[in-house]
Amino acid sequence: MANTSATEKAFSSNPDEAEKHAERQRGWRTLRRVAPFLWPADQPWVKRRVVLSLSLLLTAKLIIVGTPFLYKNAVDAMAGDNSDPSWLLAVGTTGLVIAFGMARLMSVLFEELRNVVFSRVGQRALRMLARETISHVHQLSLRYHISRKTGSLNRVIERGVKGVDFLLRFILFNIGPLILELLLISLILIFVFDVWYLAVVVGIVSLYVAFTTKVTEWRVRIRREMNDQDKDANQKAIDSLLNFETVKYFGAENREADRYDRAMAGYETASLKTISSLGMLNAGQSLILNVGLVLALLLAARDVMSGELTVGGFVMVNAYMMQVMMPLNYLGYVYREIRQSLVDMGEMFDLLGQPAEITDKPDAPELQVQGGRIQLDNVHFSYEPERPILQGVSLTLEAGQTLAIVGASGSGKSTIGRLLFRFYDVQKGALLIDAQDVRDVTQDSLHASIGVVPQDTVLFNDTIYYNIAYGRPDASQAEVEAAAKAARIHEFVSALPKGYDTTVGERGLKLSGGEKQRVGIARTLLKNPPILLLDEATSALDSQTERDIQESLKAMGQGRSVMTIAHRLSTVVDADQILVLQQGKVAERGTHSELLEQAGLYAQMWQHQLDAPGAPISSSTNSANKDADNV
Repeated sequence: MANTSATEKAFSSNPDEAEKHAERQRGWRTLRRVAPFLWPADQPWVKRRVVLSLSLLLTAKLIIVGTPFLYKNAVDAMAGDNSDPSWLLAVGTTGLVIAFGMARLMSVLFEELRNVVFSRVGQRALRMLARETISHVHQLSLRYHISRKTGSLNRVIERGVKGVDFLLRFILFNIGPLILELLLISLILIFVFDVWYLAVVVGIVSLYVAFTTKVTEWRVRIRREMNDQDKDANQKAIDSLLNFETVKYFGAENREADRYDRAMAGYETASLKTISSLGMLNAGQSLILNVGLVLALLLAARDVMSGELTVGGFVMVNAYMMQVMMPLNYLGYVYREIRQSLVDMGEMFDLLGQPAEITDKPDAPELQVQGGRIQLDNVHFSYEPERPILQGVSLTLEAGQTLAIVGASGSGKSTIGRLLFRFYDVQKGALLIDAQDVRDVTQDSLHASIGVVPQDTVLFNDTIYYNIAYGRPDASQAEVEAAAKAARIHEFVSALPKGYDTTVGERGLKLSGGEKQRVGIARTLLKNPPILLLDEATSALDSQTERDIQESLKAMGQGRSVMTIAHRLSTVVDADQILVLQQGKVAERGTHSELLEQAGLYAQMWQHQLDAPGAPISSSTNSANKDADNV
């Protein structure tokens, strides 16, 4: 405990050290998450490929380390350091040169074969992690998705997933093999030459690694700043494009371009720092490596002049020094990229570590809908502690009946729908379906039992058929068309040049608001759930289409429990029960006629909508007016 306190105290007095410690912890956490992809217990084919890849790599390294011996012998033969006849010398030299070329070719072939064998392992890891990430993001709460930035989130996932294959490949095939290659070369330098050559190699490797590590750690902070600026610019671009119509309405094209340009200016500044620091790193690395090469060649030249080393030996020293320099130079790049991959993947694993607010209880049973009776018992809920939304709401929707919830904006109508679908959990009280608390059953079974038609239907950038069939992917063509007919959209779709294969555009922007709403209604009709939640389901429709759709919804509601959240009271006059919310509390309840007789809040809302210009008049409305006149 004392050690922990001392560590925390040291970190609190030195924020830079605390940041470095946190960075190391994130790096190790990332490596622990990635390592199982290389050696999964339930995937023996992955283990076989990893072992085969390492075997091919080891073979390639042994060939590479042994090749300079052939180079030395060939040079010595050509330099005339023997008394063999000329024809034998020519044959021997030719054989050595061919052997040298074949050795280099074989090393390349083994390297490429290793890449081919391992590629499936890397791509499998990339795919699994990508699926895990997108699945986890879909499991996060509505609260998270309301506050997230789509562009930034997309960038985090994209960069993190791309780093998986790179990290696996280079940790396995570059760091370990480089250490092995340097160890073999060091042994050759000791036993074939002398210890001073080894001293030069150890000196330049140590200096190179220390310099690269120090500068790269500094560059990682710069690169993180560049990533932040990149996410910010990308978010602004996506936000602007998603709101294309709003930008045009307000003539804000230049304003949006300037906003994006300001974000890109920050990215430009950070990018220039990254480029400058890279130039400094490359220059320093080159200086260290070339000083080491010169020192080794000076030692070799001394030994040649003293007769302790042949000309071929001089060439051999140069070859081994080049073999040391090339992977070291590459190590700089690999280390930089690994560090960046750890940063990128760290952000993605932070996302994976984001806890889901709404989760199933262990061994939760599936929801068993017998009739669809819905009950709210003294429900309290707030999005923020200081702003209560629902304050002790109680209601009962009997099986097979229709309950309408009305009230002013902000009264909590849509919140009840979100609690029913369990986007959020009630904070006090209970929400029951057929006497089963929705918190005790699986979310999948709950969602499968409820069909939702939201106020703003958002469509996938795919065909009309795909969007309707989204309600039940295994539905037949005839069933999809039947749902479209019930939603009064079949004739419109059939008249299009591509019919049901017409693409609706991003968020369905190629369709009008009413057309999008009818597609949304069609896919809910196709889902055919026992419980319906209609959240301003006909708000985007004209009066005639609204009457048609209301008839379809009324027919679909037969034998089902229907909860309707409405602002236009003309759409709920036939409800079995109407609940009036005011500031998160139930102000009134009853049928349409009963509420008009009470001459309270509902009656005022009704009269206000009747007096509003363009108020929709339906047969139900006329009947209701007569009731009101009789009051």
